[in-house]
Amino acid sequence: MPRRSLLFTPGDRPEMMRKAPSAGADVIVFDLEDAVAPDAKDEAREAVRDVLADPEFAPDSEVCIRVNPTGIAADDDLRGILSGSDGDDAARAADTLDAVMLPKTERAADAETLADLLAERGAEVPILALVETAAGVLAAEEIAAVREVDALVFGAEDLAADLGATRTDEGTEVLHAREHVVLAASAADVDAIDTVHTDFEDVDGLREQTEFAVQLGYDGKLAIHPAQVDPINESFTPDPERVEWAERVLEAKEEADAEGRGVFRVDGEMIDPPLIARAERVLAYAEAAEEE
Repeated sequence: MPRRSLLFTPGDRPEMMRKAPSAGADVIVFDLEDAVAPDAKDEAREAVRDVLADPEFAPDSEVCIRVNPTGIAADDDLRGILSGSDGDDAARAADTLDAVMLPKTERAADAETLADLLAERGAEVPILALVETAAGVLAAEEIAAVREVDALVFGAEDLAADLGATRTDEGTEVLHAREHVVLAASAADVDAIDTVHTDFEDVDGLREQTEFAVQLGYDGKLAIHPAQVDPINESFTPDPERVEWAERVLEAKEEADAEGRGVFRVDGEMIDPPLIARAERVLAYAEAAEEE
């Protein structure tokens, strides 16, 4: 399933969490980290568990939680949501959960530790590793290689703070890191998710940044407000000409397979496995747009 848009929702706001799927994001992320005050963590864990365990909560989108960084806090998050006195609620919450986002991922061991904690609680779901520090960006390749990691997520704001860099509209101060993350994700064949656009009222800027992320090779982008979802989804929707090209590629592949040919051309271009994978991705994103 494509991950064009990933919408954050505060984990201590149950009414917002229940409404989040209506925004149309491919992934909804219940946030237990930055969006929740330190003294409200336990309340937020209970709220997230209640929403996930509710039989009436059955969104079409992928459901993810952003836990706190690996350590005691992350363990507390998982224990508070996936275990407890009511075993039925914990089991339903685990069944509803599709993925976990790990912030401040700085080394492969961080993701491996989270994977172990998830396995202990019977929730062996993919990990979306958020790399948002200098150490995390430099270790992006080894993080992406962890078996349970299904996506690298680039966090420009925290990275700039870690570097002591000044954020600009152009983003040149984080461009090298932004490109490095998408390269590491591509090499490991996992999704690459781009950073947030912090001004949710700046629709033009959001579209510009999302279109640039598409050019860089990103598969999706983070959103911090429901109003950002549609512009992000639209930017990741391939144009009709691209869809037609992808359809021609896959039709030609079927003919080549039937004839036992490993090599074939489309529009005068030799088609190899990377181009076939690209064509499949284009159609997947087009189908996601049609289903909205």
